[in-house]
Amino acid sequence: MALPPDYHMHTPLCRHATGEPVDYARRALEVGLTEIGFTDHSPMRRDDFDNWRMRADQLDEYVEKVRRAQKEFPQLTIRLGMEVDYLPGHEEWIRELAARHPWDYFIGSVHYVSDSWDIDNPAKLSEWKHRDPDEVWAAYFDRLTMAAQSGLFEIIGHADLPKKFGHRPVRDCTPLYEKFLAAAKQAGCAIELNTAGLRKDCKEIYPSRQILQLAFAKGVPITFGSDAHAPGEVGLNFAEAIQLAREVGYKESLRLAGRKRTMERF
Repeated sequence: MALPPDYHMHTPLCRHATGEPVDYARRALEVGLTEIGFTDHSPMRRDDFDNWRMRADQLDEYVEKVRRAQKEFPQLTIRLGMEVDYLPGHEEWIRELAARHPWDYFIGSVHYVSDSWDIDNPAKLSEWKHRDPDEVWAAYFDRLTMAAQSGLFEIIGHADLPKKFGHRPVRDCTPLYEKFLAAAKQAGCAIELNTAGLRKDCKEIYPSRQILQLAFAKGVPITFGSDAHAPGEVGLNFAEAIQLAREVGYKESLRLAGRKRTMERF
């Protein structure tokens, strides 16, 4: 059985990744992948919004880098996507981005629980000392639910990102998860099994087994992603992610092309 696609990887344009798309493609073939997708952090309308994404004037350059990889590795299916931050009020900007190129898919991710705090940013780790984890998780899942409801994304990224540094809620968040997953199901939106969590302080795939079980019960489809920021991370820990998915009950994952969805066994 072929490995499922790795649909989450970055490029140096985001300013915190190394290796060109051709390097990621080469590594994908080495580890036995037949399909990958690039999803670098999308630009914001303001280039000074933060310092970990491409500038708006680099969007065409990003697409060209991916196109070059497609030409150099015709034996590998390479999809063109982006990881797009969802913030309330930014929907029109996301639609503008969507119209600029023939994307295969967008991953919608929530990194910000306010316009100034990106909860996974190591440079802002001290902010957690002043925050109630329960409130952060509630705000995060509220925005994640809005992202799913927006209809702007094929995949929702790393669905329990607030656990990255080990900060977990005290209260039972099952109602938050249920509401988010109901929105994802209604919108036909997948969630990804993101193996980067195994490389972070939480030492756990995003999302947790509990969330994945709830997703399976609701019929929410899945994709797989390494969230690679270096070629050596392509397809990393996919064996563990596939095992988790199968243990929960999944047998198929979503495949994407031209923003159209199909299912395939893994």
